[in-house]
Amino acid sequence: MKFPGRRKIKHYFPVSEAKPILPTSEVRPDKDTYIVGLDETIVDVIANISDDFLTNFNIQKGLSNLVDVDTASAIYERLTAEQSISDHFAGGTIGNTIHNYSVLADDKSVLLGVMSANIALGSPAYHYICHTSSKVDMNHLQGVSGDIGRGITLITPDGERTFAIAPGDMDELSHDHIPEEIIAGAAAFVSCAYPLRHQGKPIKQAMLTSMAYANKHHIPTVLTLGTKHLVDDHHDELLELIKRDVNVLAMNELEAEALTGFADPLQAADAILDYVDMVLLTAGPDGLYLCGHTESSLKRETTNPIKSANIADFNRWEFSRPMMRQACENPIKVFSHIDPYMGGPEKIRNTNGAGDGALSALLHDISANHFHREAQPNSSKHAAPFLAYSSFAQICKYANRVSYEILAQSAPRLSRGLPEREDSLEEAYWDR
Repeated sequence: MKFPGRRKIKHYFPVSEAKPILPTSEVRPDKDTYIVGLDETIVDVIANISDDFLTNFNIQKGLSNLVDVDTASAIYERLTAEQSISDHFAGGTIGNTIHNYSVLADDKSVLLGVMSANIALGSPAYHYICHTSSKVDMNHLQGVSGDIGRGITLITPDGERTFAIAPGDMDELSHDHIPEEIIAGAAAFVSCAYPLRHQGKPIKQAMLTSMAYANKHHIPTVLTLGTKHLVDDHHDELLELIKRDVNVLAMNELEAEALTGFADPLQAADAILDYVDMVLLTAGPDGLYLCGHTESSLKRETTNPIKSANIADFNRWEFSRPMMRQACENPIKVFSHIDPYMGGPEKIRNTNGAGDGALSALLHDISANHFHREAQPNSSKHAAPFLAYSSFAQICKYANRVSYEILAQSAPRLSRGLPEREDSLEEAYWDR
């Protein structure tokens, strides 16, 4: 698999050696490096609308709104009539994340969820498969008789995103269909908190079963919070889940405030680190924070300018590498922050997927560490049980760059890897 950043690799054809086995799209737990993601499989319809449109359909602006099939059809027909639809994309927070991971890593990932057993041309399932990387292994999806979900992203002139979601059969994933052996061999397992909304649906238990398998086999478990509205509605249950099963938590500043009560992202991250090993917090125009733990004896001081906010000199140890708190004899908290890459795109038309892009970069670094540990177990890079390959500061740079690419293309899924001229990422940092 590719590591983040440029690598000088000599390509040659070993004609004297036997031909390798033909590559397979299906993951082999004993041979491949991959991540596993569980998601509500959904297709995103992107449309630009007025604020009056939201009022007419009684949709709350800036939130994720569940609508029935009839309402979704009425919305879609109106958008079609007004020629407001800009595109169709395969969607879902985790679907976006593992697609982007496979594009960045040029390697395999596994999607767990449902898929229509009979796929018609132009159906939601058809659009989903067409817009998902061929590196994403879909062999473990559960077949269902109905449609997967349809999520309509409504973008108002101020750039705010509002979601109208018709679930279809996307929440019918059974816990019996979760492959323990696939999760056991993964570099990381990632899910979103959305299934908590569906107390009577099978997908909630499927998510909990997957997280239990990941914890059983000591696989880093990653959770992204979804929306502020979801955190508000399921705060206590979500917090208990985080304390029990989550290693890495990803969110934006609004979700962090709903979870902790702190409006300041740095204070919110500090509070969350009492429960998890690492926090990825995107803060819109203020950039992003990556925070976690490392062993005190292994901490490394930054050469970047020292920053202070509600925590003095908070980025002092950002050249350290992340570790799980329980793996540290004397754990310390580490905080790193980065401003938007190049100030951000000149014009942002759609912020959908920027946080998912940042998370895919972090997952790539975690899986790169897994890959390198398997390939070079005696390397000094693995003298301690680090969670990721790079330093907090370096992962911030990588995540920030991927988020920029998502914002610049105004689509939640990367169509290619990072441009080569931007792919160096200051290689000297890799040996820190």
